[in-house]
Amino acid sequence: MDYEALSNADRRALSGLHDSKQMKAERREELYPAVLRAASRVSVVVRCVRGIDDRGLHVTNIEALSRALERLAPEQGATCLVDGFALRECAVPHRAVVEGDGTSAAIAAASVIAKVTRDRYMHGVAERHPGWGFDEHVGYSTPEHRAAIERIGISPLHRRSFQSVAYAQLELAS
Repeated sequence: MDYEALSNADRRALSGLHDSKQMKAERREELYPAVLRAASRVSVVVRCVRGIDDRGLHVTNIEALSRALERLAPEQGATCLVDGFALRECAVPHRAVVEGDGTSAAIAAASVIAKVTRDRYMHGVAERHPGWGFDEHVGYSTPEHRAAIERIGISPLHRRSFQSVAYAQLELAS
């Protein structure tokens, strides 16, 4: 990243980077273009619900994060920062940073990219799968979302391997 080449507005915006879970969606949307302009490389890896069900969420997350780092092709001698834990199978040099999205601007920026991408996807699928409130909860379990599952069942987007009170009341065929 060439910080000096950024506009003053982008520098001001990026100074507000912190744990994206603590930011409102509107703030993440404001930061998103500044993060993209500042980044030398960006990689987003998406995995389908059936793949998550087959391999498990944690394994799928580890594999997706490893794939994202590999696609970034960091410069020789560079070390990538990873939020939370080391990736045993990843050949890319990296360092785990516990609670990294609250302590590293690079990890916070990556988290903004991930959350905005996911939120935009969820808004799009809400139109194709009405009734579950995907545009409201954007993938998080809420009382309203659990009530919708109890009322109308699960959609093709729901993980069948996910354990929740609402799911326990349904007959789920694999």
